[in-house]
Amino acid sequence: MAQLLFLDQGKKDMINLGSYLGISFALFICGILVMIARKNIIAILLGIELILNASALNFAAYTKFTNGNIDGHIMSLFIIVTAAAEAAVGLGIVIRFFQLRESIHIDDAATLQN
Repeated sequence: MAQLLFLDQGKKDMINLGSYLGISFALFICGILVMIARKNIIAILLGIELILNASALNFAAYTKFTNGNIDGHIMSLFIIVTAAAEAAVGLGIVIRFFQLRESIHIDDAATLQN
C-alpha cells in the first residue's frame, strides 16, 4: 500500500532553486506592473505587498538550497512583519485621505500640497 502512494520517490526533488526563483521573479514583475499601471492607492499598496512577498520567497528558497540554516527564514519573517505594518499604516493613510478627498486616486494626492 505504501508503494502505491510513493511511486516516484526518485523524483521527489523536482522543485529546485530555479523554480522558486522563477515564481519569485513572476511575483516581483507583477508587483512592479501593478504599481506602474494603477492609479488606485490600494492597488499600489498591493503591488508593494507582492514585491515584499517575492523577496521573502527568495530568502526562504536560498536558505533551503544553500546552507540550510535558519537565517533566511528569520529574514523572511521580518519582511512579512514589516509588510503587515506597512499595510496597516498605508490603509490608515488611505482611510484619512478618503475622508478628506472622497477619492483614492493617486492623482488627487498632488492637491494636498499647500
